[in-house]
Amino acid sequence: MKYIAVESDFSLSIKTTVKPTIAPDECLIKVETIGVNRADLLQRHGKYSAPKGESTILGLEVCGTIVACGSLVEQSNFPANSTVFCLVPGGGYAEYVKVKAEHIMLLPNGFSAIEGAALAEVFLTAYQSLFTLANLNSVIHHKKQNQQQCNVLIHAGASGVGTAAIQLAKAIGCFVTVTVGTQKKVDACLNLGADHAINYNSEDFVSYSKAHVNSGYDVIIDMVGGNYLQKNINVCALDGCIVMLAMLGGRYSDPVDFAKLLSKRITIKSSTLRNRSDDYKTELINAFKKDFMTMLSKKQIKPIIDSCLSWQEVEQAHDKLKNNLTMGKVILTVD
Repeated sequence: MKYIAVESDFSLSIKTTVKPTIAPDECLIKVETIGVNRADLLQRHGKYSAPKGESTILGLEVCGTIVACGSLVEQSNFPANSTVFCLVPGGGYAEYVKVKAEHIMLLPNGFSAIEGAALAEVFLTAYQSLFTLANLNSVIHHKKQNQQQCNVLIHAGASGVGTAAIQLAKAIGCFVTVTVGTQKKVDACLNLGADHAINYNSEDFVSYSKAHVNSGYDVIIDMVGGNYLQKNINVCALDGCIVMLAMLGGRYSDPVDFAKLLSKRITIKSSTLRNRSDDYKTELINAFKKDFMTMLSKKQIKPIIDSCLSWQEVEQAHDKLKNNLTMGKVILTVD
């Protein structure tokens, strides 16, 4: 099969290797489309290795057709030539990829393969952040008992995870504020349902929040890191939760007011999804399907596509992410 290889100078090229050999609990997927993620850029430059024992080929999510199933896979769950979408721990930038059967989701009717490759990583990451880590359902229940509104702040609101988080939070009635870097992204997030969008190049989100969200944010999803941590503490609600997903703004934060952190009883959590156990991913996928697959099937929530390129244009796709030029997902098609 063909795959996208990382050369010694970190450039990318299409080469040939053997097809993956599947285990009894795995399926082999013929890849049609690939979702591009920032993790791919990090791995390309040696900063985010694949989990031990997994493919070192780039790529964490795909959409395609099942062409073979392991001996332990219940074939009735996957009709012949089923189009599916899924997370993979590695190996997605290839014509074929193997995946645990429990991590496969059937692509709903009416969705294209391009849309399918834009679903798994962003919606599962957003779901994990809001509902598994920040326990948003419990927060909303508590707020309703006290006749209060649940406030959510999402940084990098126009990113793939950001656009998914907006939709999930709005679907359960939260007031959602996002931060973005351009007016075009402001408009896109508002059209997606965000209640307020802040262009951080012209407006300070701390000043806005203190003026308009007096009680603070119950949940903050942060992909920026750096000195955003103290700003997040400043606008976080009592007993609020800050979920850290990335560090686009830097690895370190200085200063941090621990007195304010303690007085507000703030919880800070952080997570990646790729290196979680298979059982954890299975539970997460099943929970997402239970809570939101019906809405997804009806396109009440949907993937936001920035652009779709041939996998021969992978360098261009990576440059778009590197330069923060995207709104939603960049997709590669396997020619």
